[in-house]
This record gives sequence, C-alpha cells and structure tokens, in this order.
Amino acid sequence: MTSEIPILPYGVIERSPAFRPECEAPPLAAEPLQFRERRSVPWLMAVADVYAAQAALALGLLVRRLAAPWLTHTIGPASYRGIVLGLFALPLVNWLMGLYPGYGLGAVERLRRRVIAAAVAFAGLVVWDTLVLNGGWSRAIELSTFSFALVLSPLVEVTVVTILMRCRCWGTPVFVLSSDNAGCRLVESLQRKRELGLVPIGLLKDLPEMWGVTVAGVPVVGPLSAAPALARYARTAVVAMPSFHLRRLPAFLETLPFPRVVFVPDIPGMQSLWTTARDLGGTLGIEFRRNLLLRRNYYLKRVVDYALTVPFFLASVPVIALFALWIKRVSPGPAFYRQEREGCRGRKIRVWKLRTMYADAEQVLARYLDENPRERDHWNRFFKLEHDPRILPGVGRLLRKTSLDELPQLWNTLKGEMSLVGPRPFPVYHMDAFGAEFRHLRQSVPPGLTGFWQVSERSDADLKVQEHLDTYYIRNWSLWLDAYILARTVKTVLMPRGAY
Repeated sequence: MTSEIPILPYGVIERSPAFRPECEAPPLAAEPLQFRERRSVPWLMAVADVYAAQAALALGLLVRRLAAPWLTHTIGPASYRGIVLGLFALPLVNWLMGLYPGYGLGAVERLRRRVIAAAVAFAGLVVWDTLVLNGGWSRAIELSTFSFALVLSPLVEVTVVTILMRCRCWGTPVFVLSSDNAGCRLVESLQRKRELGLVPIGLLKDLPEMWGVTVAGVPVVGPLSAAPALARYARTAVVAMPSFHLRRLPAFLETLPFPRVVFVPDIPGMQSLWTTARDLGGTLGIEFRRNLLLRRNYYLKRVVDYALTVPFFLASVPVIALFALWIKRVSPGPAFYRQEREGCRGRKIRVWKLRTMYADAEQVLARYLDENPRERDHWNRFFKLEHDPRILPGVGRLLRKTSLDELPQLWNTLKGEMSLVGPRPFPVYHMDAFGAEFRHLRQSVPPGLTGFWQVSERSDADLKVQEHLDTYYIRNWSLWLDAYILARTVKTVLMPRGAY
C-alpha cells in the first residue's frame, strides 16, 4: 500500500511513492457508487432529433403555405417528401460531431456543435437538390425548416437531458484520482454540473485517514494503487493531482487502465473554453484564443448587437410605454430612472431603467438598514435585499422579478455604450467593492444588457461569485457563449428565479 502524501501548499512539490500496477492491488476501503451508463441514451437522443427535425419541417411547411399568396411558385408533395427523408441526415451529422451522448461537453460547446451540424446537414440537402434534383424542392421550405431546426434541436436536447437526469439515466461513471484537496473540489463541481454527464462514483487518494469517508456523497474508495481493480466499474478517470511529481506524472497517466483519462491542471482562473492542445515537436502545448483581443471579433459583436437590438427595441416601445403609465399611476414622479455607471475603458455612461422604487428611495433604505442591522450585513455582501422597502408595489416587483425594468437600456446598446451581452454595468458603490485587477479586466469590454452571472445566479450571487462569473465570461468570450446567454436570458425572464 502506498504511503501517505501530506497536503502541501500550491507550488510545493513532494514525491509520491511510485505507482506500480504490477503489484497486487490493495483491498478497497469502500465500494464505489452504483451507476451504470445506459447504452440506449444515444439512440434516444437520435430519435428525439428525428422528431425535432420533422417538427421543424412541419412548421416550415406551415410558414410556406401561409406565404403562398405572395409567392408565385406552387408546391406539391414532391417539394417536401424528399426533405422528410433527407432530414434523417441531421442525426447522422450530430453523431459525427460527437453529440451522442457527448458526456463531458459543456452547454456552450454542445450549442456550437449543434448549430454547425444543422448547417452541414441542410447544406447537404441544398447541394443534393441543386445537383441531383435540379432544384425540385422548395427553397422557402428548406430555409424555414433550417431556421426552426436551429431552435428546436437544442430545445429538444435540453428537454431530453433534463428528463434523463431526473431518471438518473444521464451520464457515464468516472473515478476521480487526486493527491490532495483538488480532487474533493472536483467531485463537488461535477456533482453541481450534472449536465456534463460525468458522474463521480469514487475518489482515490493516498491519504489513509480519508479512506472510507465520503466527499459530497462520493466515497473515498482507497489509494491510487487501487486503480487497476476499478477499471471494471468505469471507463473514464479524471486526474487532479497538482502536488504529484511532474516528471513522473506522464508515466503515471500511461499506467492507468481506463480507456479515457481526463487530466485537470490546477491553474485557478485559467481560460477553459476555446483552448486547443498542440504538438510542439513532442511537447504538449495549450493554445488559448483570446477572442476579445481580436478587432474583427469586436466589430462582429457590434454587428450582431445592432442586428438584434433594432427589432427588439422597436418591439419593446409599446411595452415600455405601458409600464411607464403604470408607474406614473402608482407613484408620482418620472417613469424613468437614470444612473451614472462605469462603462468600457472606465468611461462614465448614463444607464436608463424603468423606475421601480419610490422617489425618496435612498432615505427609505437608510432608515430600514438602521432599524435592521442583520439586513445591513446582507446589503454589504450582495448590494440587494430580498424584502426591499424601496420597491414600488405591484409594478416595481414585477419589473424587477422579470428584469423588464432594463428594457430602456436597449437605447444604450443602440448608442454603442453597451452590448446585448456582457458584464452588467454596476453603480460606483458596487464597483468600489471589487479589487483593482478585476475592475481593470471589467473595463476592457463593454457592459451588457444581460450577463453570465445574471442568468446563472441572479440575486443569489455575492461579490465573489459575480467576480468569478464575469471573469469567466471575459476570458472565454465567443459568439457561441453570447448565444447561450441570450437563450438563458429568455428562460430567466419567463421563469424568474432568485430575482428581487
């Protein structure tokens, strides 16, 4: 049995006893959790995608028929029968993109692959129609079907994955191998992010006093040398061992009997999206794409902002006017509220909102905090109150619950002061609570109408969580991440949680 490895500060290297798979494996201190990967999951996802594609075709056909009075070309069964069969190519492309089941892929990466797969599948249909059928299919049906498939395919996937998680049928069992506390943190993270599909069933640590105990409900089954005896339980191992001898780590990874090994470097705050492994003459390199440092990406983001903001703003004008009248009826004073906040490169911008508070809100807050010291502690941590005495009854609580009070900020987006997606613009007193390094990072990008922390935690996030999520967004930015956040924003507005 291997000897104990003490937990050391990060950066201190200690030698672990050699891992010798030829030696007899020690008895397990605890049995791994029982979890079996379902082989039917890929087939279920493929069938769901077939139904989603056919539903997209039905909606596309409906749109084409509604537009018939304005189109000269008549359509018949031949215009869509072939498309019905051709849509079976979509699950095939999804499978080639590694989406069945795609355990270990994050939500943003799954969205990216699904959009690419849909584009490839429909491009193939257009090429077949043009070269083989000489344009026998309706282009309007193909285009509208593709548009609906872009929405229905991810929605169906989320629904199927949610149902499978509730039935404990989603995921593949994994063992976490660790020489210190990094493995415990990783187990807790995987337990929170169940949609990744990596289900920890056991933890291996070279700390005898930990054997047999549980971490977030996962047992520590024994030392690292027990790995050969565990290959029959799982096909995947996740290795998080920052204090292990770096020169011996490659040999250790090679001896693991798992078909799939995921190595987790312990580098806090490192960019995790849009990284690529590179072979640098036999040396492993990791390439990071700093997307927001490329000017073309900045201008592309602005183009998308204007393309989406203009129709959104025009559609929101009647809604804003209706809420403005309601506010005037409930509380005397202006219907809109303007506040100076910090924008890109530290410039001050005036952010517009529908007024949700009484005109003397600051005085009301000061009196309330003086009378309720416990609420002051909550305010100093979150800068929000669950039962805020400043909020207007009815209209104020509705606007804040759904975040519709921020609709006037579409005007700030049209002016170029904000983006649709980005770190939320905070008041000065809120920004002063952050450190100088994070504040400088925040100033490198335009603030957003919606943001990553807003759709993830909303009012449940304290300053530390807000800093972590905003840092993640800035370092991992892409149009795919923006698309994911916008989709989550729609869900957040329709089903508000944690907002007050």
